[in-house]
Amino acid sequence: MSRKPAHQLTETYGRSRIPLYAQVAAALRRRIEEGQWDPGERISTLEELEKEFHVARVTVRQAVELLEKEGLVRRQQGRGTFVTGTPPDRRWLRLATDWETLVDSIKDNVPRLLPVEGPPPEPRLDAGDGEAAERYAFLKSLQSRDGEPYAFARVHVAKEIFDRAPERFRTQTALYVLSSLKGVKVARAHQTFVIGTADMESAQSLDIALNSPTAEAHCVVVDEHDVAIYVADIVYRGDCVKFDIDLLNAATG
Repeated sequence: MSRKPAHQLTETYGRSRIPLYAQVAAALRRRIEEGQWDPGERISTLEELEKEFHVARVTVRQAVELLEKEGLVRRQQGRGTFVTGTPPDRRWLRLATDWETLVDSIKDNVPRLLPVEGPPPEPRLDAGDGEAAERYAFLKSLQSRDGEPYAFARVHVAKEIFDRAPERFRTQTALYVLSSLKGVKVARAHQTFVIGTADMESAQSLDIALNSPTAEAHCVVVDEHDVAIYVADIVYRGDCVKFDIDLLNAATG
């Protein structure tokens, strides 16, 4: 973004609803991440950044102030702005791509249930997702790390299965409870990921801006009778997830 001609920069800025200063801050943050400026090194001056990004001085100043709040730079009167550190690896959440890894990764999670207002929505079942159960219990929950929410889940569990362990379903992740219940036979399970943007509900729940990048998982578990006993739509903050897939094992699996 930062090396484009002025007219291309204007077009790039215009395609995003993110404030202009935040877009400039993102470009500067990426340079620090990539080591273009080392810790202790002075970054470009406000005037240089103003000319490079073709934005107003106040926009550049706001971008630098944002990075200073994040602890990445420090301004020194009369000397300039210096890098104080590198951004932490926020993409700590590796999304599982197989059943055993997925169940194992969530077994110790403690979700925070959210209130359900009004009638619950119907579960989304696509072609090949199995038949709908007669009734579903509907749960909404948040997953957090160090007090910061990173995943917002809307989950449907077949009511007959939910009633076997309602307290566990309310205090543990539903998929882990489902996988550990005796007498529940899983015939098929699949998960689809798409790259999306936060809607009003997920933005408020995850404490992110409307239309912020997200990774969205649609997970369906089907029993031996071809009934979808678990249907979940989970929205992850886009700034904390990564996919790590062993291509050779995925091919042979």
